[in-house]
Amino acid sequence: MRDIVLFLFIAIVLAMGFKRPFLWVLLYIYVDIVSPQLIGWGFIRSLHLSLVAFIAAFVGYVLLDSKEGSRFTITQAIMAALLVWCGYTTIGAAFQEFAWAKWDWVWKSIFFAAFLPLTLRTRLRLEAALVVFVLSIGANAITGGIKTVFGGGGYGQLVLLVQMDSGLYEGSIMSTAAIATIPLIFFLARRGTIFPSHWTVWTFAVALIAACMLIPIGTGARTGLVCIAVFFVLLLRQVKYRFLMAGLGGVLFFAALPFLPAEYTQRMETIAGFRSDESASTRLEVWRWTVDYAKANPTGGGFDAYRGNSFTYEIPEIEGEGNNRRITYREVTDQARAYHSSYFEVLGEQGWLGLFLWLSLQGLGLYQMERIRRREGPKRADRDIAMFDMATALQHAQIIFLVGALFVGIAFQSFVFILLAFQAALWSQWRRLRHGFKLSPAAQKLADARREAMA
Repeated sequence: MRDIVLFLFIAIVLAMGFKRPFLWVLLYIYVDIVSPQLIGWGFIRSLHLSLVAFIAAFVGYVLLDSKEGSRFTITQAIMAALLVWCGYTTIGAAFQEFAWAKWDWVWKSIFFAAFLPLTLRTRLRLEAALVVFVLSIGANAITGGIKTVFGGGGYGQLVLLVQMDSGLYEGSIMSTAAIATIPLIFFLARRGTIFPSHWTVWTFAVALIAACMLIPIGTGARTGLVCIAVFFVLLLRQVKYRFLMAGLGGVLFFAALPFLPAEYTQRMETIAGFRSDESASTRLEVWRWTVDYAKANPTGGGFDAYRGNSFTYEIPEIEGEGNNRRITYREVTDQARAYHSSYFEVLGEQGWLGLFLWLSLQGLGLYQMERIRRREGPKRADRDIAMFDMATALQHAQIIFLVGALFVGIAFQSFVFILLAFQAALWSQWRRLRHGFKLSPAAQKLADARREAMA
């Protein structure tokens, strides 16, 4: 039954796309994030839904959709350069079989992200894509949040829509994505026009935010706790009474402590004592190995180059309590350990040039959003408040991702590149608004009407 419902939904959207080709773009975002072919149990698993949606989105734009307002940005150019470089390093990868397996999904993530801004040529389309993006991640967040409330969580135990441990279905990755999505939820609840601000919209938004906040607890991911802290710091940037909000946040934190699972609080305590935690110590050793590897191999080792690492180190172990404590050191030998950091992931796999391109994408996105924020800030009489809030939401989502990426290897995950694509689309629209790129009379009339409605 589940397979039939999923198949019918996708088939209906595909059929509707012949009249509105942009729906195929939204369909691909949904399929890429949720992976409905993995949710079913029967025939739907044999269908290549991601490939079908990908081809439909691209061909639909090329053959059926209007190109008015579409512009190629510098962000897309850097994405294209990164894609070419990743292809080059894959050809000479140290572990060919694993490298080509990762390339199979990485190239689609980067290519679609470079293509996506061309289709998001109006504010309505960008908002629609944001809605689908948020609800797609929310599908996992709601499932995980409900299971966490009813005691179904635990490190490595929380099962989301699909029982697997990769992509968005991996605990640390999902925790980072869930918290990074919260600023976008706030924006859609406050400034959305597809679902205008209303008490029903805010009720769902608050519930979805709560579900996202529960994901780090349900997964036991330490990265999620760090992302929550970053989110609250960024929230202080937006509110008027910062000290009051900071105080309320502290009260809520301590009030919630008694209700947190003991397993979760114990795992969070290892953040402070990371030197005696084998998992954290292993990460530090992997990072040292990666830097040395990049020095010896400036172009990187291709995807999954970490499989070649091997190292031995000592971790301290404390025995006894108080004055009777005794510290001993245990030798640990490990090999083929993942990077557990997006920055070292890119460095080890794509070398220094790949890291430069990847960091350029991130830095450019932060700069462009800040540029929009400053131009559309409160001191401007002719400000576009909706554009200001969208730029703020996208920038905050990216900052949360960048902090979470310090501890999780998610450099090439599709949701990251989709965020960058949203930023490129917003930048293009803002440039058109402020620098004289003309729309057709009908499109300009619609844009003016929407701007007046948001004022």
